Amino acid sequence: MVIAAALVEIVTGLALITFPGVFVRLVFGADATGVVITLGRMTGCALLAFGIGCWPERGARLSAPALRGLLTYNALIAAMFAYLAISREPVGFLFWPALALHVVLTFLLVRLWLANRV
Repeated sequence: MVIAAALVEIVTGLALITFPGVFVRLVFGADATGVVITLGRMTGCALLAFGIGCWPERGARLSAPALRGLLTYNALIAAMFAYLAISREPVGFLFWPALALHVVLTFLLVRLWLANRV
């Protein structure tokens, strides 16, 4: 589960670094220009680093900090997406799948946290 969540952040980070304008258009249904492109790439760098930092080492036990970090991030992002959905902000083609993905990841990470009490 931690690998799956970390992989989502790594892929998202790479997408933001490489194609920030396309990412913003697909998820938020808006054009990204100027400083938004730079902020998107900076966010992509942070998500890539976060995903790599949470990636478990081969044979290692579950990392409590990685699990807490991924759970906190996914819960906050799910809440942000839910707020945007309720406030009827414009959304792109991938908005609803992104919301669903972060809700599911949050649920699964909570279950993992409760099962391991880390």
